[in-house]
Amino acid sequence: MKSNKINQLFNIDIPIIQGGMIWASGWRLASAVSNAGGLGLLGSGSMYPEVLKEHVKNCKLATTKPFGVNLPLLYPNIEEHIQTIISEKIPIVFTSAGNPQLHTKRLKDHGIIVVHVVSSSKFALKAQEAGCDAVVAEGFEAGGHNGREETTTMVLIPAVKKVVDIPVIAAGGIATGKQMLAAMILGADGVQMGSRFVASDEASSHDHFKQTIINLKEGDTALSLKSITPVRLVKNKFYQQVAEAENRAATKEELLQLLGRGRAKKGMFEGDLEEGELEIGQVSSLFNDIKPAGEIVQEVWNECLESAAEMQNRFFKL
Repeated sequence: MKSNKINQLFNIDIPIIQGGMIWASGWRLASAVSNAGGLGLLGSGSMYPEVLKEHVKNCKLATTKPFGVNLPLLYPNIEEHIQTIISEKIPIVFTSAGNPQLHTKRLKDHGIIVVHVVSSSKFALKAQEAGCDAVVAEGFEAGGHNGREETTTMVLIPAVKKVVDIPVIAAGGIATGKQMLAAMILGADGVQMGSRFVASDEASSHDHFKQTIINLKEGDTALSLKSITPVRLVKNKFYQQVAEAENRAATKEELLQLLGRGRAKKGMFEGDLEEGELEIGQVSSLFNDIKPAGEIVQEVWNECLESAAEMQNRFFKL
């Protein structure tokens, strides 16, 4: 399926991208997704500079297929990460949480494909103007940090598709082949999945977190900390503390003090299910097993193709 814009852009076989989730997206996960025909991403947002170098080295040993790095633009050691990306000749970078004009030209001058994550058509247009090669349109359903607009994926995809000429990758609330097909019918050229890959064998997230994810039901996550940086969280003890603080109109300073440092690592990497920050998407209520990442890629893609054929049969029978 090399005629697909995303497959052509990244030189991959299946237009499924693994999100670069913090504390989950190490070299084992990224290489497994790339080896299965998708595009794996290293989540540099939770890595010190030396740690990223080690993951890049191991990923190169584990796969000959293309892989990339997810680079949050608010990361404090971003210059060191960019130097690693350039020196190691990483072919693809997904940027997020910041202005795409800051580093896009510099990365592209080194032959790197740059994709930016957006939550609105306005920001998608800015990413295109900055020279990005594609955008990820991430809807309100997504886990982790989210857009303030709270636009759902089904609304966001066609809105973004209408204003940009570059390829559009859909994200937020996608974990099955049927959901992938729906996104592509709405105009997406490919999909990015995060939550589903957190519940994979190769994800570096703690087993306790993985088990929590596969037991979540509808309504067990909520968008929180909107006055700081919106983030979708599991409703655990920490979330309840945040909700109580927000209900009494706590200041940003109070919320930042409550958040503290290392809260996400405590929850997702170290497995503290009560005091930790547990970031995951709404779609977690739709799957209930942990399996190899390569199986997830093939399962989603096969279901997408089967569902497309099923829809075609329904159409011609009308």
